[in-house]
Amino acid sequence: MPVEIRPGIFWVGVNDRTTDLFEGLWPLPHGVSYNAYLVVGKKVALIDAVKSHYAEELLANISQIVDPAKIDYLVVNHMEPDHSGALPLLRRVAPAAEILATPSALPMLARFYGLREGVRAVGDGEEVDLGGKILSFHHIPFVHWPETMATYEATEKVLFSGDAFGGFRTLDGAIFADEVDFLLYEDEVLRYFSNIVGMQSQAVLRAIEKLGVLPIEVIAPAHGLIWRKDVHKIVELYAKWARMEGEPGVVVVFGSMYGETRKAAEAVAQGVHEAGLPVRVLDASRVHESFIVRDAWRSRGLVLGGPTYDTGIFPPIEQALRLLERKRLKNRVVGLFGSYGWKGGAVRKLAEKIGELGWELVGTVEFPGAPTPSDLEKLRELGRRVAETVIQKSR
Repeated sequence: MPVEIRPGIFWVGVNDRTTDLFEGLWPLPHGVSYNAYLVVGKKVALIDAVKSHYAEELLANISQIVDPAKIDYLVVNHMEPDHSGALPLLRRVAPAAEILATPSALPMLARFYGLREGVRAVGDGEEVDLGGKILSFHHIPFVHWPETMATYEATEKVLFSGDAFGGFRTLDGAIFADEVDFLLYEDEVLRYFSNIVGMQSQAVLRAIEKLGVLPIEVIAPAHGLIWRKDVHKIVELYAKWARMEGEPGVVVVFGSMYGETRKAAEAVAQGVHEAGLPVRVLDASRVHESFIVRDAWRSRGLVLGGPTYDTGIFPPIEQALRLLERKRLKNRVVGLFGSYGWKGGAVRKLAEKIGELGWELVGTVEFPGAPTPSDLEKLRELGRRVAETVIQKSR
């Protein structure tokens, strides 16, 4: 049901608890919200919409506030179908409504939905007076598609930020960040950032700088919690993550065929703990790579290990590393370890890839068969060295 977030401004979005994979890729164990907002002055604007499956629910929410046929503007901050999928139905219900989007979005509207009439490109900084409410449009390309913009309502100082400052997880009984324990949401906000917009971190930093000149009292993103208190908190988190600073901590990502590299990973984790840093251990064969990306984004230290497979890197480790490369993660302190049966090769190839990424490699350990007590001590020392390097760089 709708929630008034400021006078004349309403959340009319929906929770999606049934989609298993966001974008067909990223698991949603806690679901996701599609946030749409109704701004009511003498004229009415709907800012963003929802996935097509939930279009009828969106209309029902709008109907509790105004007749949907009386909507004057459909504002498209972002063209991705989880935000724009309801546009065809909205156009049929409100045929006189003008669709407002960036110039880059207009070809997409035509290609996705055949919408060519009653569509207008808005300039960067352009304003629309609703009568009692004033909207302005601020282009923030590549947060996270090239056509993206944010919309600002001046009288109530509300920023409708699109994919910026959003996160995974449904809004469970409350929509405001100050009404929930944010620690329950933060992991999913970071997983959203690192997997969805993290690749475009420089664009995120440019958007933060650009939008920072606006007097913002509420941040209303297209996914996740709405911020009406301490709005700087989510901005600072996004800025920190976009700078790829990493927190003092280490994530150990391993793959194991028969348990020997698992033993090695446990020894590395023990070494990290002995050096005084928090550590997470993830099995790349069993943990979805989006969680690996999230934790690698969080921690400055990263240790990768697995057996040599087909003379190369163990496939789950290789896939995780490829995804981290694709997401353009930088500034990591790395250790490597691996096992082999008759001939190695994985550690060498991992080291080559680490060099290509520009990460700092502080040490490697490779052993045949099962790790000996001497090998396990070398692995603990590897964990200590990575942790101590992270501590030094975090001072």
